[in-house]
Amino acid sequence: MKLDGKVAVITGAGSGMGRAIATLFAHEGANVVVSDMNLDTAEQTVKIITENDGQAISCKADITDQSDVETLIRQAVDAYGSLDILVNNAGMMDNMYSAGNISDSLWSKVMDVNVTGMMRTIRESLPIFLKKNYGVIVNMGSSSSLNGSRAGAAYTASKHAVLGLTKNIGFQYAESGVRCNAIAPGAVDTNIGTTMSEPDEFGMSRAMSGSSNNPRSGKPEEVAQIALFLASDDSNFVSGDIINADAGWMAY
Repeated sequence: MKLDGKVAVITGAGSGMGRAIATLFAHEGANVVVSDMNLDTAEQTVKIITENDGQAISCKADITDQSDVETLIRQAVDAYGSLDILVNNAGMMDNMYSAGNISDSLWSKVMDVNVTGMMRTIRESLPIFLKKNYGVIVNMGSSSSLNGSRAGAAYTASKHAVLGLTKNIGFQYAESGVRCNAIAPGAVDTNIGTTMSEPDEFGMSRAMSGSSNNPRSGKPEEVAQIALFLASDDSNFVSGDIINADAGWMAY
């Protein structure tokens, strides 16, 4: 088992890529803390894991709330004694709003969820990692981390920030036993579209203008395999990097 005895916190693990990562990590021997804003879906993920003889607990947490983040990490340590792996998967879309049409409130919300929330979970986990001279962080970026218009202005800016944060942590803590990498999925069959309600017509038309070149959509389980590689000792020499997962779409 690649993660035998490791303790992993996974945000946004109630569905989609987060659920796929949680179930795979548990299958590989990790003790998993399934975090999500929706406790019901988090508990459904836990049920899937435990019915397959894995170890998992659920935790309702809003990563935009510092007290929730503190509770999340504390529950992991209380339940399993430590923390080894943090997967920052929680995120939201921006209704494809262009820079000329986006509101301050939507901009701030997207940044708070996609960037600041990620910083909070990392900041809370680092003292544990540094004390044991070991820790692995996997951040969920996007093709929008590397390209200019695969989504709206706020989402694109936030996912570029995720890549910058990943590289910063990967270098600054490289001598402290902490690795930090990111994944850049293209189109994946998940429910993140539920965070979009009324897309901006102009922004949507520009963002989707290259979608016909997409070879195919991915499955959450395919992204989970990359997360497993980054979380395991198989990637010990990899840090501060991002792995594309898009069937070649970004190669165009």
